[in-house]
Amino acid sequence: MTDSSNIAAVPENQPQFLGHPVGLYVCFLTEMWERFSFYGMKYLLLLYLTKYHLFSDAGGLDVLGSYAGLVYAMPVIGGMLADRYLGMRKAVTFGAILLCLGHLGLAYEGFQAYMVDGEVIRDNGAIQVFYFSLALIIMGVGFLKPNISTIVGQLYGKEDARRDSGFTIFYMGINLGSFIATLSVTYLGETYGWGYGFGLAGIGMVLGLIIFLSGQKYLFGYAEPSNPALLKQKVFAGINREWLIYFATIPALALMWQLVQYNPVVHNTLVGLSFIVLFGIIWFMVTQCTKEERDRMTVLIVLTVSTVVFWALFEQSASSMTLYADRVLDRSIWGFEATAGQFGALNAFFIILFAPLFAWLWIALARRKIEPSTPVKFALGIIQAGLGFGALVYGANHPNEAGLVGAWWLVLAYALHTMGELCLSPVGLSAVTKLAVPKVVGVMMGAWFLATAYSEVLATQLAKLAAIDTQAGQVADIPTALASYNELFSFLFYVGIGFGVFMLLLSPWLRKRMHGVH
Repeated sequence: MTDSSNIAAVPENQPQFLGHPVGLYVCFLTEMWERFSFYGMKYLLLLYLTKYHLFSDAGGLDVLGSYAGLVYAMPVIGGMLADRYLGMRKAVTFGAILLCLGHLGLAYEGFQAYMVDGEVIRDNGAIQVFYFSLALIIMGVGFLKPNISTIVGQLYGKEDARRDSGFTIFYMGINLGSFIATLSVTYLGETYGWGYGFGLAGIGMVLGLIIFLSGQKYLFGYAEPSNPALLKQKVFAGINREWLIYFATIPALALMWQLVQYNPVVHNTLVGLSFIVLFGIIWFMVTQCTKEERDRMTVLIVLTVSTVVFWALFEQSASSMTLYADRVLDRSIWGFEATAGQFGALNAFFIILFAPLFAWLWIALARRKIEPSTPVKFALGIIQAGLGFGALVYGANHPNEAGLVGAWWLVLAYALHTMGELCLSPVGLSAVTKLAVPKVVGVMMGAWFLATAYSEVLATQLAKLAAIDTQAGQVADIPTALASYNELFSFLFYVGIGFGVFMLLLSPWLRKRMHGVH
């Protein structure tokens, strides 16, 4: 690890821009373009499978669930490899290369599926290219995502007052990339051709890689391996450790290529890992923790489980809510006809709009000593996720003359979901670091991301409750489709409100067991 005293001296030795190290903006732009490519393809994925390759809703959702679950699980491994061996720069560069290849691979469409005597004829070769491209993206995100954030932290001294401000700017890069991508990539893909949309996402990632490589001098060596000599050691068949890590991604890619096609295997693996981790944590709590530590760890477990509920609701955005926008929504807003995928940009838009307001609100409430505790914030987040589906249910019960739901109800749902995210997500990782016993912080952080990965798979399984039979990718009976989505969203409304109220009632008990941790 880099010596902390050196980290503290870094800002004085770096060129500054707008009061921050120039390296921050290198990371900002790299992450912005990476998120551009990631979110752009995320909101195209299900529409592409169901409308071009004529997958059933259930089949398309299984692919989306496998991909999303794996893409959120891999950063745990990528972060460990960077910490122990590669360093952040090499890990980010390698991950970005894999991402470029994956996104550009998605641009290959093959021929459009068609029906012959009730049987779907697909370009299976193109579909396998598609699956392999997803595997490249999964591995690329695993190497890049956890480490670009770490580089930002390395640019500031531990006591540097600008650190939080720097991360806020970096966070805005994520959402700016998401907002621009979801508007442009989905529009291009749905309007002019899927390959153009995926191709634009790939071009964005190439730009991110170019920016990162050209900005190396502004990182001042703080993203380098902690032990370069270790990487040069020959460990197998004359291959050094660094290249062995790179070559090891080949069988890993083959594994991801197969796993993304078999949702039940991904689902069962994540469930199995979750139980193993949970039993290990409980054993540690019982045998090695004091009562105070055990209480705090118990609270952390409850909060982690609650995030599964929240993200399973929230992540309907790329699944059931996108299909809903495509099939039963009047997508006209102020005279502009939006595409279904473009509604995904609302989350990033509302984060940019609401995040400063929430930051001010928590500070203002803290001054008055009435800031909600972490469990209460979690409860409020889950309740607002439920209320978002309540807005969709109300809209579904009041369609227009054409039988379509007004777009503003989906806008309101996204606003409520985003406010819920701002109540829960920013405090989540902080809660892990504050409540976990120091010697198992890494394990608990891994458990946190494992819960997020599982919630992605669970989200698509819930979305399958509203799976609809289509004809050549189109809905034949809009009222029947609307009724199906209404049933799903009603269920999710009650789940969100019910579990959120339960967490609210449980919060005094949880707060007491936090022993002074806010």
